[in-house]
Amino acid sequence: MGFYGFYFDYYYVILVIPVFIISMIIQAKLNSTFRKYSQIGNARNITGAQAAEMVLRYYNIQDVRIERINGTLADCYDPINKVIKLSDAVYGNSSIAAVGVACHEAGHAAQHAEKYLPIRVRNSILPVCNIGSRFSIPLLLIGVLFSIPQLVWVGIGFFAFTSVFQFVTLPVEFNASNRALNVVESTGILSFEEKRGAGKVLKMAAMTYVASLAMSLAQLLRLILRFGGNRRR
Repeated sequence: MGFYGFYFDYYYVILVIPVFIISMIIQAKLNSTFRKYSQIGNARNITGAQAAEMVLRYYNIQDVRIERINGTLADCYDPINKVIKLSDAVYGNSSIAAVGVACHEAGHAAQHAEKYLPIRVRNSILPVCNIGSRFSIPLLLIGVLFSIPQLVWVGIGFFAFTSVFQFVTLPVEFNASNRALNVVESTGILSFEEKRGAGKVLKMAAMTYVASLAMSLAQLLRLILRFGGNRRR
């Protein structure tokens, strides 16, 4: 199969497929690690919601609420409404994995409260990235079909913003995990061994963002090599 059916895309085969396979392996590892530590409760019987609340108190954050949502690994922090959204497997669960994930999301709340620079940069480029992700491929294809090199490069440039966004996301995610583990250690939410388990969960979650960046860069390189010269093969 070629790109949208037009040709055999060997750049896709040699650049994108290997990264895709690695991404699937990382995602599978995350799921298995989360399942493992979801079955091990913490000694203090602290739930994910309670752990998130403890992190908020640690940072003296009083205007963020915690809500339960459906889904698995769908946990997130909504900075607009100032809500930490915890999934069923995290909110009322006292497992090591639940506490780690909940504290991570509370770490994002702390980043916003402190106006952490990387998250401000990420938020500032988000509108451009949304536009780029929507129009990059259509613009590129129009440029190729009508032999307009400038339009091809505009499309590639728009796509590049996706890589920039994911690159900026990395320090945001790693910092949130570091904040979570630091609070866990400082407040004694988890024991030393339990903290190691939570760290493994958060490490694998962070690796999914690394994989997403690698996939975006592989796609970007593929587009440059295949369409940068506006050649048809």
